[in-house]
Amino acid sequence: MTGPDSARDTTPDTAPGPMPGPTAPAIEDLLRELAPQVLAALARRNSQFDAAEDAVQEALLTASQQWPDSGIPDNPRGWLITVAQRRLTDLLRADVARQRRESAAAALLPPDAWQIAPPDTNDAAPREDDSLTLLFLCCHPALSPASQLALTLRAVGGLTTAQIAAAFLVPEATMAQRISRAKATITGAGGRFEMPPDADLPDRLQVVLHVLYLMFNEGYTASSGDDLLRPELAAEAIRLTRDVHRRLPDETELAGLLALMLLTDARRPARTDGHGNLVPLADQDRSRWDRSAIAEGVEIITTTLPRGRIGPYQVQAAIAAVHDEASRAEDTDWREIIELYRLLERVAPNPMVTLNHAVAVAMVDGPGAGLAMLRELEEDERMAKHHRLEAVRAHLLEMAGDAAAARAAYRLAAQRTTSLPERRYLEARASRLA
Repeated sequence: MTGPDSARDTTPDTAPGPMPGPTAPAIEDLLRELAPQVLAALARRNSQFDAAEDAVQEALLTASQQWPDSGIPDNPRGWLITVAQRRLTDLLRADVARQRRESAAAALLPPDAWQIAPPDTNDAAPREDDSLTLLFLCCHPALSPASQLALTLRAVGGLTTAQIAAAFLVPEATMAQRISRAKATITGAGGRFEMPPDADLPDRLQVVLHVLYLMFNEGYTASSGDDLLRPELAAEAIRLTRDVHRRLPDETELAGLLALMLLTDARRPARTDGHGNLVPLADQDRSRWDRSAIAEGVEIITTTLPRGRIGPYQVQAAIAAVHDEASRAEDTDWREIIELYRLLERVAPNPMVTLNHAVAVAMVDGPGAGLAMLRELEEDERMAKHHRLEAVRAHLLEMAGDAAAARAAYRLAAQRTTSLPERRYLEARASRLA
């Protein structure tokens, strides 16, 4: 698990009347928001996920080229659907024409295989389950977990291939190939744009929860780039998790994940200052936290924990609740957090859990005890060169009064992170100790 818990927070075509003068960033943000909705609409109408995704990308490119001069249409979603549908119709008709020239292949096609539903430019609001259906399609069992996540971030989260590649620490060309193969695999496996039968949902649930979890994490703490947060991505993860929860209200781990997201996202208003710089948990203005989200998250986890088998999302939500219920940083019940991390290590052992556990131990038994736990992680190849290990080490060394060692660790962590806000924060901590 690499969740948004204490180690992150303690360390570091056309319509009349276009709107005039849109800026490029505003258009980019709007297109990122609309892309999953447009893809869901096309995939639902045509059941051609791979071709639909290509058509949507061309529509987005057309919009990014035209809208800065022509203005944003009154119904940008309908505009994009119309342009993408026309492109998809062209693609499918061209494909059918090619296949008809190949008699053997053409004979396999049903007579109406290429008929396209007419576009609806007034389709301004997405159907409730479109994005949810798209999520389950991206989590098709024929795909590997890594491909499921990459495709979900691309299709549902609206991230660019370059952003996903940066998050996975692979070249953009490699990620483009992975996403292309994933789309082809879904098509080859007969994947259709429809929700699986209710009886099949629990079998896919674990994968769906993991993808939603990682999608939220990427929104709450971007793994790379100039911004610490991608709020729209975190918000979409929460919305989708709510949708799944409404369908499967008795799944306790699903409820735990929703609670975890709410309790974590509640701190988002205080996680950055006016310049976008990271503010660690201990220094946050807790009056800026979203108390309604905290109340909802606490209620969910309080109701869920006594029922059924305890899973890692529930435990992480309980940890987040302890942090959120402390009115001041010094009021945090670190002993309870330690016990919860011990439980989490039994339920879902993971080096990131150990890293967070070490922070909690240091808060109770002193930085030396926390540093001793970090030494166990140095042999773990998943963590040995991870910037968070050095960031936590630096934090504990600073607590111990070893300014020189802390400064070196902060600088090493800053070199390893691909997030500009995190790098600025870590470099600032190092400079303060110089």
